[in-house]
Amino acid sequence: MYIELQRDERVALLTIDRPEALNAMNVEMLNELSVAIEQTEDDDEVRALVITGRGKAFIAGADIAHMQGFSPQQAKEWSELGQSTVGKIESMKKPVIAAVNGYALGGGTELAMACDIRVASDRAVFGQPEVKLGMIAGFGGTQRLTRLVGPGMAKEMLFTGDHYDAEAALRMGLVNKVVPADELLPYCLDMAKRIASRGTLAVRLSKEAVNHGRDMDLEKALHLEATLYAVVFSTDEPCEGCGAFLEKREPKWTSS
Repeated sequence: MYIELQRDERVALLTIDRPEALNAMNVEMLNELSVAIEQTEDDDEVRALVITGRGKAFIAGADIAHMQGFSPQQAKEWSELGQSTVGKIESMKKPVIAAVNGYALGGGTELAMACDIRVASDRAVFGQPEVKLGMIAGFGGTQRLTRLVGPGMAKEMLFTGDHYDAEAALRMGLVNKVVPADELLPYCLDMAKRIASRGTLAVRLSKEAVNHGRDMDLEKALHLEATLYAVVFSTDEPCEGCGAFLEKREPKWTSS
């Protein structure tokens, strides 16, 4: 088993657990990760997910021994498996926070980029080093990286294969925040609990508005926002939220 999934009230914690290989990805890990993501999505009690790695790495890339000798068809299937698994994280209705504890290289950076929020330990290291192996990023790196940091910085990372420390990742917009290593998980779990305490549908539709609107022109994106704004008001969340604010009490959300 390479994936450990725990739940504390309304927050799930998914830990990549292959520390002897710096949490490098193989087929078994991707399949287990896919199942764990589906289980979390289907769990109505879970409102937010935190993903981290055990040991010195978040995910130090793919298992190189596994990829050696791939035929073109095998390479395509491997890329599609990785894209599909990572894509499940991005398409989750629930918010996902990457707690990047150490090395996040190749597939590790790609998985982190599929999360909604990325918080890095001051020991974290990022990079897309595939070109050093005569390959390209294959789990979405060429696309998500460009959208996050812009084409110039993305090309630098993808062309050089260089490593970047947490502060460099923060400056380029790859991560939201850098915290001391011993504060990483508490910080991310606290953020997840705060998110879980907000309007359930409101958080879900905020994610949908950002994810679907970013590739639309502004007029269409604003129409999407107005439509989703109306959807929220088809439920009791705004009434409960406003009532709780006016009555100076915590809201009691009923939607899942």
